[in-house]
This record gives sequence, structure tokens and C-alpha cells, in this order.
Amino acid sequence: MPTKTPPEKERCSWCLKFEQYVKYHDEEWGVPVHDDQTHFEFLILEGAQAGLSWSTILKKREGYKKVFANFDPNKVSKFNDKKIETILLNPAIVRNRLKVYAAVNNAKRFLEIQKEFGSFDFYIWSFVNHNPIQNKWKNLREVPATTKESDALSKDLIKRGFKFVGSTVIYAHMQACGLVNDHIKDCFRYKEINFLSSQQKNNPYNTDQNSE
Repeated sequence: MPTKTPPEKERCSWCLKFEQYVKYHDEEWGVPVHDDQTHFEFLILEGAQAGLSWSTILKKREGYKKVFANFDPNKVSKFNDKKIETILLNPAIVRNRLKVYAAVNNAKRFLEIQKEFGSFDFYIWSFVNHNPIQNKWKNLREVPATTKESDALSKDLIKRGFKFVGSTVIYAHMQACGLVNDHIKDCFRYKEINFLSSQQKNNPYNTDQNSE
């Protein structure tokens, strides 16, 4: 059984169950992402999570990385039916046929967005005007499951042919990849993510990144 990690620092309460959750919360969740391969990774993982717990997916993350070619959308887009059937025999992932087929389909759609916009990163960040949304929640109960931004992004992705990209799934992606800062205000990561978001050092589309 995973051991609980004592909350020596104030953290968002959702992450306190397991050490793996804490590590993910402390090091990744909410950090602004501007790498297309990372975006594709989270699209696969968040889609796989639908109807399941995030802890289930975190435990299988390495398995997904191996099975889905290090989350390379070019390689995944070329998976054929034979390859998919082999994947569905692998216990390292959630063996859901619809989700695996969706991942391959989404890889193709992902490449189409890259071709149209130059990068998936530019496309997805345009839904928040290329600046992270900084929320100020006092407790976990205030954090929404969806927003108007996730609704709009989900609707557009579905129109483009993506699967397993409902607004709840997409908002989870936005939270994970730093398009929105949903750390609770008392969480030690809230100010750190706020600072990282204000810098946007890796975002070539933010013309205000050098301003005071």
C-alpha cells in the first residue's frame, strides 16, 4: 500500500493521499507547458482517465510512455489495427479499446493542428489569450470542473475530430499544463506557479513577457 506523506507544507488537499500524488503536485501540476509533446502526453493521459481516478493513470504513466512511443504524435498517428490489438493486450495501460483508438485518432488530429497553427501549443494557449488564468480559490470546493474557456476549447477540439475531449477532461488538461492556476491560495505552490506564469519564459507568443 502506498504510504501517506505528512503535509509538512500546506498543499492542495487532493494530493495528500499518496507520495506519487504529492510529487506530481509539487513538481508538475500547474506549471505552464509550452512543449507539444508534453501537451500530447496529457491529452492521452487525461483521456485515459475519463471515468477513472488520476492515481490509476499516474501509476501507469510509464507504461503509457512506452506503449505510446514516448508520446510522439507522429509515431502514434501511424499505429495500425494490428498495433492497436497488441497494445490492448498490455496490462501496463488501461485496456479500453475506445480510448486506445481515440489516442491514435487524436494523434492525427494533433498533427493537423500543428500544420495549421505552427504548433499545438500556440493553438491551445490562444484560448486563454496566451496568458495563464490566475484563480484565487480558498478551498477545493470552489474549484470548478469546467469553465467557459474549457467549454470553448472542448467544442473546437470535438469539431476538429478529437475524441475523449469533453469539457471536464479539457479543464483537467488546462489545470495540469498551467493554462490556469488552480492551486488553493494557501498552498505553497500557489505563489510559485503565479510567479512562473508571470514570467512565461518559454512562451514565444507572449509579447509582455519582458515587461515589469
